Amino acid sequence: MADEIELKTAPADFRFPTTNQTRHCFTRYIEFHRCVAAKGDESNDCERFAKYYRALCPGEWVERWNEQRENGTFPGPL
Repeated sequence: MADEIELKTAPADFRFPTTNQTRHCFTRYIEFHRCVAAKGDESNDCERFAKYYRALCPGEWVERWNEQRENGTFPGPL
């Protein structure tokens, strides 16, 4: 019997009650990078935020935001 794969997404968040999850995606991305800045790259405490934003955000957005962070032009509060 083949191993079963369990698929999960970010849990519901009362701050984002509508079906449009754009703000939820952006917030989780920012929370992840704030966590990494506070606890360091080696910390596993931030992994849940990474899972959340990866499940919610389109890859193109994440790539663009990563480039903006590298260039110092990211519009969010990190």
